[in-house]
Amino acid sequence: MEENKDIQPIVEENEKSVNPFLALGVDPQLVKAIEELGFDAPMPIQEKVIPHLLSKEGDVVGLAQTGTGKTAAFGLPVLQRIDVAKRVPQSLVIAPTRELCLQIAGDLADFSKYIDGLKILPVYGGSSIDSQIKALRNGVQVIVATPGRLIDLIKRGEVKLDDVHTVILDEADEMLNMGFLDDIKEILSHVPEERKMLMFSATMPKEIADISKQFMHDPVEFVVGNRNEGAKNVRHIYYMVKAHDKYLALKRVADNSPDIYGIIFCRTKKETQEIADKLIADGYNADCLHGDLSQAQRDLAMKKFRDHVTQLLVATDVAARGLDVDDLTHVINYGLPEDTAVYTHRSGRTGRANKTGVSVAIIHSRELKKLKEIEKKIGKTFEYKKVPTPEHIIEKQLYNLADRIEKVQVEEDSIAKFIPGVRKKLEWLTEEDLLKRVLSLEFNRLLNYYRNMPDIDLNAPAQGEKKDKNSRDRRREKRDKERRDAEAGYERLALNVGKAQGFFPGNLMEIINRNTTGNKPEIGRIDLMPDYTLFDVKKGEAHRVISALKNVDFFGTKLKPKKASELNTEEMKSGKGAKGAKGEKKGKGEKGGKGNKNKKPDYNGNYEIFYKKKK
Repeated sequence: MEENKDIQPIVEENEKSVNPFLALGVDPQLVKAIEELGFDAPMPIQEKVIPHLLSKEGDVVGLAQTGTGKTAAFGLPVLQRIDVAKRVPQSLVIAPTRELCLQIAGDLADFSKYIDGLKILPVYGGSSIDSQIKALRNGVQVIVATPGRLIDLIKRGEVKLDDVHTVILDEADEMLNMGFLDDIKEILSHVPEERKMLMFSATMPKEIADISKQFMHDPVEFVVGNRNEGAKNVRHIYYMVKAHDKYLALKRVADNSPDIYGIIFCRTKKETQEIADKLIADGYNADCLHGDLSQAQRDLAMKKFRDHVTQLLVATDVAARGLDVDDLTHVINYGLPEDTAVYTHRSGRTGRANKTGVSVAIIHSRELKKLKEIEKKIGKTFEYKKVPTPEHIIEKQLYNLADRIEKVQVEEDSIAKFIPGVRKKLEWLTEEDLLKRVLSLEFNRLLNYYRNMPDIDLNAPAQGEKKDKNSRDRRREKRDKERRDAEAGYERLALNVGKAQGFFPGNLMEIINRNTTGNKPEIGRIDLMPDYTLFDVKKGEAHRVISALKNVDFFGTKLKPKKASELNTEEMKSGKGAKGAKGEKKGKGEKGGKGNKNKKPDYNGNYEIFYKKKK
């Protein structure tokens, strides 16, 4: 008995050290890889799906929000069933967007890091088909594809699906929304009848149920949460304002959350660009994502957002599909979507990986009915809140600064030699004077913006109420004056690219940050013209910015920055000071003419082929 007591703690310790994924039946080589990725315990969807896929042959329908671990739930069993000795496609994953396709392929490559000879290929439109054909001919076992490009390769005879034993439809409801039903049917006609089929979706509309009946064999359904339910860790809030006060409310919500990192959803491409431009002009690290951007610009915008270079991303629903970020603090609905299922997808982008998140709706009175429909759909009640007041915002920001000062890491050895000189220069200031100056350095712009700003009227206008144009004009003039006052001490520069060249505020900020060294120059107001851009920089920084931007290449156009005062009126009107690359002509709207019609910006990110990472 004594001997058993001595052994017991060792046995218990050994049991604790066993990775729970091994208990689910996952291969040790896969477990080693996911341990390095930080997978220490399976998520609910993984606990349910993985054992079933590894031990049974039946088809599976998985209902779970985006970001709940679905890729590992189907990916680990799929990879485990691959015969690496056969260099033919054995598993097929179909995804609605290029971005999701790349993300899934990247995750599968990470999972299979220690399985030699296993190759995964993302197949999608907008990239070189020749490179994808070459990779296919070299042999791959797993294909992750968007429907259109896959059908193209099937018709060319480059993709043979005769040996595919597992087909996965990921984000199935999104594929239906995007009109891919016929494409899915076409693809499945080339796959063996006796295959395992898995379908994952955040919601369960009637069309999804129809697909499961038509193409699946007695599927087992696994549900995490309730059908069509919103994510559990998300708090739903709404603010009600007059329609013309929506942007002011958005800015106050952002200002009241100093550490905000979120996506702002808009309905149209035009609105998306306008909101992003306003946020950038108001000092936010913001960017936009919409269908008018080139693929290279979209890739860059998403990379900057994932890397936290961009704090707020303004996007349309279509453009944001496939963007998967785990640590969003906020999702902001700049108006509610027409389809209530779209709200489920939007809000499900925050509150992931057991973290909490906030889904905000900024609405006017006519959207209350739609709000009630969404509440019924997701089984959650929206919390009404008043738009933060200027006093509350300033207080919140000041306390946040105090918190950052308190927690900042001080490099004692490096900074010690500078302390005596700085102390001597500032010793005439009292403690209170010094504190006021530190706060003013950070907050003068914010204080100037909110000085004398009224509370936003929370009572939205009635359906037939007339708008007071004179009152609105007075408010606009007041805001413009306050902005001009806040921007005193700036110098205006001009740049020879504008909307016609696909140049937006996000491009300007990225180019300035990339080409300046030391402290980044403070940028003020930005005005986009068809063929040139005007922007403000702090006085004393103009020469440094001009030198940094001179001859920088913007997709074939050499930048020629200069002081705005050096542009004469005729030059501004005609755009002579702002011509693009040779041969470029301004076309209709904001797009280039014949000279740059087929010209696409290069992009250095090469995601076309995922090869195995060797041990």
